[in-house]
Amino acid sequence: MKFGKLGENLATIYLQKKGYKIIERNFIAKQGEIDIIAIDKKEFVFIEVKTRTNANYGKPIEAVDKIKQKHLIKTVEYYLYSRNLENEFVRIDVIEIYLYKHKYKLNHIKQII
Repeated sequence: MKFGKLGENLATIYLQKKGYKIIERNFIAKQGEIDIIAIDKKEFVFIEVKTRTNANYGKPIEAVDKIKQKHLIKTVEYYLYSRNLENEFVRIDVIEIYLYKHKYKLNHIKQII
């Protein structure tokens, strides 16, 4: 299994344990991709998962730069429009996953934009 998929699976398990309802995974549109779409209480949460095995290329959150954020926003807008959900409360989160041999560390950063 690739690191990205493993990270997404770990993030999904974490979110479910926290009470999030997973709506969709790997939503793809012309504008970009959203790794996980979930509901937290009454809020739609769009989650970008970044997985790393080390910090040689920086922290995972650093990969969600202004260009990536712009793509995320456009994809979220399209998702909401396509499902007639424009009036819902939404937020965009990032989950960082650090993989170490047989362990991992997860960092959930809420409302990045």
